This record gives sequence, structure tokens and C-alpha cells, in this order.
Amino acid sequence: MPTVTAVVTAGGVSVTIRGAVVDESETILSRLVSDGVPRSLSSGHAGLWGPDAAPEASRRLGWLRLPGRSRVLPARLAELAGAARDAGLDRVVLAGVGGAALAPEAIARARGVPLTVLDTTDPLEVGRALDGDLRRTLVVVADPSGGDVQTDALRRVFQAAFGAAGIAGADLARHFAVVTDPGSPLAEAAGAAGYRLLPAPGDVGGRYAALSALGLAPEALAGADAAGLLAEAAELVPVLAQPYENPALALGAVLGASALVGRDKLAVAEGGSGLRGLGGWIEHLVAESTGKDGRGVLPVVVEGVDAPGFEPADDVRRVVLGARPGDAAARGPSGEDAALSVSGPLGAQFLLWQYATAVACRVLGVNPFDQPDVRASERNTAALLRAEEGLAPTVISRVPALVCGEVEVHAPEELVRGATDLTGVLEGLLEAVPDGGYLAVMAYLDREGDAAAADLRGLLAARGAAVRKRPAPVTFGWGPRLLHTTGQYHKGGPQNGVFLQLTGESPRDVAVPGRPYSLRELQLAQAFGDLRALRSVGRPAVRLHLRDRAAGLARLAAALTG
Repeated sequence: MPTVTAVVTAGGVSVTIRGAVVDESETILSRLVSDGVPRSLSSGHAGLWGPDAAPEASRRLGWLRLPGRSRVLPARLAELAGAARDAGLDRVVLAGVGGAALAPEAIARARGVPLTVLDTTDPLEVGRALDGDLRRTLVVVADPSGGDVQTDALRRVFQAAFGAAGIAGADLARHFAVVTDPGSPLAEAAGAAGYRLLPAPGDVGGRYAALSALGLAPEALAGADAAGLLAEAAELVPVLAQPYENPALALGAVLGASALVGRDKLAVAEGGSGLRGLGGWIEHLVAESTGKDGRGVLPVVVEGVDAPGFEPADDVRRVVLGARPGDAAARGPSGEDAALSVSGPLGAQFLLWQYATAVACRVLGVNPFDQPDVRASERNTAALLRAEEGLAPTVISRVPALVCGEVEVHAPEELVRGATDLTGVLEGLLEAVPDGGYLAVMAYLDREGDAAAADLRGLLAARGAAVRKRPAPVTFGWGPRLLHTTGQYHKGGPQNGVFLQLTGESPRDVAVPGRPYSLRELQLAQAFGDLRALRSVGRPAVRLHLRDRAAGLARLAAALTG
């Protein structure tokens, strides 16, 4: 087993770096220290990422002060939670995207509080939330800019559902809480309707907002302890200005140095942290912050340390969440210790990874606070929604290249040439992944009802190891969530990805009041908008449409295991 070479522990967190990784990052770390990065970053210096990034960075560094600034929030949130309980509202539903959904979900799962997170437009998943007891439901709408089409659609859908249930006027207002930037269109609408309004910090981007009202309000209203999270983060704050014994700086140096030498995939496995959902939040933060200008770090969240895809590989850096030096949980399928392990409480981990990601972006020379390629998919979605005579019939009527039972294969001819069944299609995709590349599975389906789709990640990783001389990293994301997680990296990062998109028939649809489209049409527009963006940059992409979701997923699994 490799020798543990460095353990950096401070502020309640510990980062363990093993073997040759220290040698790779030592020069980078020394340069960061000599350039004064720890003190400059902790003091909010906007020039750390170059002159082009400085204007935006100057408006996006408020997250460094959130552990202190947010200390007034817990009392306010406790007051709102008490008022909601007094009104009989003990079922909390969150409508949001990106960090405004992923951070609350990670907190709720770690703290064991019930919170329904809707960062989806799937009509089956949203419909299930609508079928709950609306008279007990508090909807938290979280959108910092106040202009996201998906969040707006969900707000409209719930408003109509409350109205249909006879909930109106002042009673309706009690069923909503809104978190958004002051002065946003959503803030104005919420004020006019009399909804509870919590201001989001205008100097913090969504993926860096875990310790703000955007990250804390939904699960606090569901019963989580916001004050405890802030206290955990506050313990790390003094450490961030230190040039040495600074675990966040060390982690950022490793991430950046690894990408510079070609290890630009970060395989993330749970190893005893108990922080379920943290890996998904890390994926969003790291991929969307670093993946641009042809560079970046792609997190590959796996099911555990023994999962396919967590084996040592030339282009993969492995990190275990929660394991400490010598723990069996730090070892993967090969029995070899992972190069990195990170342990510590959730509040501190939020701040640790944000700081480390900002440092890695300086090493890579990219702006951590923009997401230019997310806008491309959004523009395509808007164009499709403006198309005449509705979207769904146009999309579904396209002639498939191949039909295998319940599964339609839609792909350019060169990607499926010679394939006669699903096994051939999927193996062809795996073979198309170049050295140093990856395969991304993107499922525009129901996270609960179609949970079996997530199993495809491990099945494809195992199949890839069997049919290729070198295994290919395989990521999995639910659509449209992935548009705000790995979506930026897919279009803006290294152009070596191959893409498998899943869509499916839906026996149910939900109208969006005041809009000329339904959730089903919006979901398809999001899927096709992203597919168009991927193909516009020359990336190989196949769409599999499931005529029957359950049967189609079973057929896909059989194609990979038979």
C-alpha cells in the first residue's frame, strides 16, 4: 500500500494526500504560497483569476464571509418554521436549480429531515409532489436571479394546484416562501402576492451559496439546524488565510495540479462520512466552476469505493469522503488506498470545497464564477419553446435509427453503423470514448420512479472495462439537474466526452399556467436544447427514447449484463 505522505488537519477538517500526489502538487502549492494566494483569497481579492475575470469576481466573493454574515439567519428561519408549523404546514417542497437545490438536499439528507427537492420538470416526479397533502405543504421557491424558466414554471404549477384545492388569498400566501436577490422579478412578484420573502446575498453565486439563505432556508424550514452548520464553517475561516496547515489550500493545489498533468477526472466515493448528497453538491461546484476554456476537473460520483470506475487510472484522481488514514474505506476495488481522503463536518466541508475549487481555478487559469456554456443550452431551450404548433409532437415523431423493443435509438448514422441491437449501440458508444475522455449518461426521467436508470452508470463502467483495453470514466446525471452540474463542463471543458441521453414517454402531463407549454414540453425542450448544444461543438451524442420507461430500463440493463 502507498505510504500516507501528508495529512493536513485544521479547522475541524482533515485532508489526506497519499503517495506521488504530493510530489505533483508540491510545486503548485509553493507557488500559491509565494504568490500570497491564501491571504489574498481570504481577504476577497478579485484579481486572483486574471483581469478578464476580475469584474465578475468582485461581485461573487461574498461566500467567504457567509459563516459570519449568515449568523442572523437561524433565528429568522426558526421564527418562520414555527409560524409554518402553527399554520399546519409541515411538508416542505423546494423548487430550485443548481446550488439552490443541491446544497439544501445535501443538508437535509445528512441531517435526516424530510425535504422534497424539485429541480426537475419531469411531469411524473412533479405530479407525485402535487398529489401530496397540499394543505400541509409549504413551497420554497429558490432562484437568485428570479428569472429561471424552470423555477418559474414550478411556482406557477403549485399556485394553480393550491387554487384548485380551494387555497387562495392570504391563505395561499402562507404556503409560499421565496428566496431570491433583492429587486429580482421574482422578488417583485413575491412582494405583490404577499409571500414570505428571504433575500439572497447578491454577491454570492448559486453554487457558492450553501451557507446563505439559498442553501439554509429550505431544510431549516423542514427542521434542520442551520446554526450548527454555520458554526462548523466558522471554525475553518481563520485557517483559510494561512500559507501552511491549510487543508483547503492543499486540496485546491492537488485538484489543479492533477488536472495540469492529465488527471482531470475526480472519482468521488462515500467512505463513511455519513454526508449523503455531498458528492452531488461537489460535482456541481467543481464541474461548473472549472469546466471552461477547454480545461477543467470532471467529478465522477460513484456508488462506493468498491464500485466500477473507482479503480486506479491514469486520468483519474480518486477521493474518499469521510475516510481517515488507514481506514479500509479509503481503499477501492484494487485494495490500493485512494490518493485523497477528506473528512470533516458538513458546514466546514462546504467552505473547504468552495475555497479549494477557487484555488484550482486559479491554477487552471479559468474564472470560477461564470458559466457561459450553460447559457447555450438555455438559449436552445427557449428557441424550441418558441417553435410553432408545440414541441412534443415534433420531437417524438422523429424517425429512429433503430428500434429495440421499448427503446428507440436516435443517433447520427456514423454512431450506430453496424449495430443491430442495444448491446452493439452501447458498446459502440464506449468504444467511441477517446483516451482521456469520458461517457456521460444524462437521464431526463423521474428520479424516484425511474431510479433504475442510475444503475446504468456502474453497468456501463463495468462493460467499458471489459470491451476496452482501458476503462472509460462514466458519469451519471438526472436531467435537467445536470444542466447546472456537469452541463457547463460538457460544453466548455476538454472536448473528449461522449454522451448518452435518455428520454421517456410520460402517461401524465402538467400544464404550466400562463405559458404556452406543459412540463412535458419544457422537459423535452431542455433535453433537446442540450443535445443541440453538445452536437454544435462536435460531440458524439446518442438519444435513447423509452416508449415504456420501466421496460426500457430493464432492456438496457439486460443489454449490458447479458
